[in-house]
Amino acid sequence: MSALSDNLVTFAILVYLIAMIGHAVEYALGNARTRVAVAAPVRELVGAGGGVVPTPPPAPVPSSAAADRSARRARLAGLIGVGATAVAALLHLAALVTRGLAADRMPWGNMYEFVLTVTFIGVAAWLVVLWKRPSLRKLGLFLTLVMVLLVATAELVLYVPIVPLVPALNSYWFIIHVSTIVFASGIFLLGVVPAVGFLMRNGYEQGKRSFPYTLAKRLPGAAGLERLTFALHAFAFPIFTFAVIAGAIWAEAAWGRPWGWDPKETWAFISWVVYAGYLHARATPSVKRNVATWIAVLGFLTMLMNLFGVNIFFTGLHSYGGLD
Repeated sequence: MSALSDNLVTFAILVYLIAMIGHAVEYALGNARTRVAVAAPVRELVGAGGGVVPTPPPAPVPSSAAADRSARRARLAGLIGVGATAVAALLHLAALVTRGLAADRMPWGNMYEFVLTVTFIGVAAWLVVLWKRPSLRKLGLFLTLVMVLLVATAELVLYVPIVPLVPALNSYWFIIHVSTIVFASGIFLLGVVPAVGFLMRNGYEQGKRSFPYTLAKRLPGAAGLERLTFALHAFAFPIFTFAVIAGAIWAEAAWGRPWGWDPKETWAFISWVVYAGYLHARATPSVKRNVATWIAVLGFLTMLMNLFGVNIFFTGLHSYGGLD
């Protein structure tokens, strides 16, 4: 089962890559400019009798035909990208299930398994959002790029063989705390995609034409991306809050104290404060939307620090990354 899980992760990465290529082709075709044929000037021929015989102008080339072909190809590439994303998500889920069966526990015992689960939650939530709002399909390029990078990093850098849980994790709080923190983290992962998209698109709509704002030319409108960013964060934040509280209750039962400013606890608190700051800024009319969105992006960076930085560079009671 363990070997099967490893192979499924590899296949999922490859299919995510195919999905990313499909979305990239859609983006490229969408950016292609339609060439409009310019009618040649009318030439006049002199007949044998001295009369002028006008030569009929060439038939105009309908610019809409090329545009329609490009649009159809772009849509097909986008649908292939969505289909490949769904297939990759199924492979991703199968990898998690087989990993859990091989370990005889929930597959959240180390950083490799945690990243696999968080990324699956993110892509599953994306497919739900896309089902509700198909007009957001072009965000798929950025979502699949994130999936390829994170899942490949998990497979190539974070991978560890299956080992039993450390004694402190053998508790029913393991499922309660880790499941909620994983779910919230997956939604935050998805939320940062429209957040970055909004920042680029908003700049483009304000007339900025330098990199990276030009990447947002084909994205949906900035207002819609900003509303999606807020909706995802507003949904995930209460779950994240419950996860932090559940972790404190578990710490009281396991270590005799609810909070000890362990590095992971500290960074979880920092993430909570930053995301709370984002929601407060978003609800404050005097705060510009792009300023509030930058706070959301900062919140995700603190989540990455808590996941990678704390597990790799710090030692504490939460050092369950599995890396040497």
